[in-house]
Amino acid sequence: MSGQRIHALIPAAGRSVRFGGTTLKQYAHLSGTPVIAHTISAVSRHPCVVSVTVALAPDDGIFEQLIRPDFPFVNTVPGGDTRARTVMNGLDYILQSHPDDDWVLVHDAARPCLSSGCLDRLVSKGLESATGAILAMPVNDTLKIAGKDGGIDRTVDRSCYWAAQTPQMFRVADLARNLAAALAAGEAPTDDAAAMERAGTRPLLVKGAATNIKITGADDLALAGFILRQQYIRD
Repeated sequence: MSGQRIHALIPAAGRSVRFGGTTLKQYAHLSGTPVIAHTISAVSRHPCVVSVTVALAPDDGIFEQLIRPDFPFVNTVPGGDTRARTVMNGLDYILQSHPDDDWVLVHDAARPCLSSGCLDRLVSKGLESATGAILAMPVNDTLKIAGKDGGIDRTVDRSCYWAAQTPQMFRVADLARNLAAALAAGEAPTDDAAAMERAGTRPLLVKGAATNIKITGADDLALAGFILRQQYIRD
């Protein structure tokens, strides 16, 4: 891994519609610390990560006051009206600041429980691949296809299904080019791998962890707190 440079990008411009309440989920308190602070710490711990960029809502008035004092090294850029456009803004900034053939690690602001083991596996596999890699988990539940009437249409073979997680890791220029093409075509990929797949590449699936949860509702904070406490004990 010597000489490889990775830039972490955290899209955090969402409005947390599903979270409920008035607090944006990235700023909700988790074990006494804002969720996004845990996320920044998690992606920063790998020695190949040389910069962290957070893409914020243009009217975000919280980050500078609440997060900046503990993370003076983090770059911030305005996000867009969708996750894809927010990521695109971050990629443009990284390319302007670091025009070398580097890598980007895109990680959800609301995934604060990323373990060092998962991050190490992803980076190791990603750097070996020409197409990049993502963390994901094999689906364990039986999968049903619903019919239009709400009944079961059929059962599908779950062995080939994986649930995508983040981080997702690609060459900066490759992801920027492919995401820009998707946006120009009127598409809005919900994850970064979809933009790469659209261009015909096949990113690697790297097994993540069930503990790498995404906080979508207030109830998830208690589970995330438990996971972080267990990680602290193990570390």
